[in-house]
Amino acid sequence: DEMAEERGLSMVTCTAPVNIAVIKYWGKRDNDLILPINSSLSVTLHQDQLKTTTTAAASRDFAEDRLWLNGEEADVGHPRLQACLREVRRLARKRRGGSDEDAAPLSLSYKIHIATENNFPTAAGLASSAAGYACLVSALARLYGVEGELSEVARRGSGSACRSMLGGFVQWQRGERPDGRDSLAHQVAPETHWPELRVLVLVVSGEKKQVGSTAGMQTSVDTSPLLKHRAEVVVPERLALMMRHIRERDFEGFGQLAMRDSNQFHATCLDTFPPIFYLNDLSRHIIALAHRFNAHHGRTKVAYTFDAGPNAVIFTLADTVAEIVEVVRRSFPPAANGDQFVRGLPVGSASLPEELLAAVVTEPVPGAVWYILHTKPGPGPQLVDDPSQHLLGVDGLPRRRA
Repeated sequence: DEMAEERGLSMVTCTAPVNIAVIKYWGKRDNDLILPINSSLSVTLHQDQLKTTTTAAASRDFAEDRLWLNGEEADVGHPRLQACLREVRRLARKRRGGSDEDAAPLSLSYKIHIATENNFPTAAGLASSAAGYACLVSALARLYGVEGELSEVARRGSGSACRSMLGGFVQWQRGERPDGRDSLAHQVAPETHWPELRVLVLVVSGEKKQVGSTAGMQTSVDTSPLLKHRAEVVVPERLALMMRHIRERDFEGFGQLAMRDSNQFHATCLDTFPPIFYLNDLSRHIIALAHRFNAHHGRTKVAYTFDAGPNAVIFTLADTVAEIVEVVRRSFPPAANGDQFVRGLPVGSASLPEELLAAVVTEPVPGAVWYILHTKPGPGPQLVDDPSQHLLGVDGLPRRRA
């Protein structure tokens, strides 16, 4: 890195995770500060399967701020990105307390280059903005030597990004203050707390959604009486209950509540005027399948949740993974990619009893599920120590990736 030093170049690379809300965030009370109308609770997914990697570099030689997303140059002037940059620099200034610039780890006047990559399809509706902004803020904070509360900064990029700043089970507290200083994420339990919990992401389509979350939320806030009732009455009670289920590792309670909350979130979308549809026929097919599976077993063995898109996220315990994967494979026989149908953590094979097949797998829909990603809860953002992993070269431009 001596060459880099000479050029007054500083570089940091971080990775950050995707999170899946089990008590949903939908609706802002302040659009600029991204303050929610209700608290939410999520599970951080493991970065071995889903992660964003971001390299941030600063140099006296850079002529302007620049940004690359998955190798393509993108608009660095995006207001939310600029908000994060402004906040991190403000914290850096505050931390230095007006001390001599030269003593600082990095001149705040240097332009920066940012490169970011996802190891999953960006538009697949897999909370890429949450991982993206959590990663950006983690990298910038490291670059500028800022420590402490960063979930508030990440929230300025994307609301759900504040939850990706922590691992395991995370609550985003709504907060009361108009300036948003108390609208923060807190860890309810670390990823090690519930070792048997597993997550299956059923990726049904890589299409971009019809109505973006930001626009959808605003219309819901403006038009849905159900959303108001949800935020004020339903969510506070559910949040307390969900935290208890997690603390007690009570899958029955956790799964039931996750499904109910997902259903209610999508009901508020339907209650929005004009209505918003994030679920499609396939999503509904998966919902029915989960209920038939649970009914067959006489208890909650799998639980679905859907965010603002048609992909299903299924929570289950390790001992049920092989069976539910086989049920999904029989219900949605893969078109061509039989070998690539299950990705992520290994999945054992299961033979299904005839009575289960008869009761649960009713009408197969070939090729409907693109693939299943098997993962589990994981940690928050990580610093990447290996310089060969930087996405930018010493010239500050994207490296040609193999």
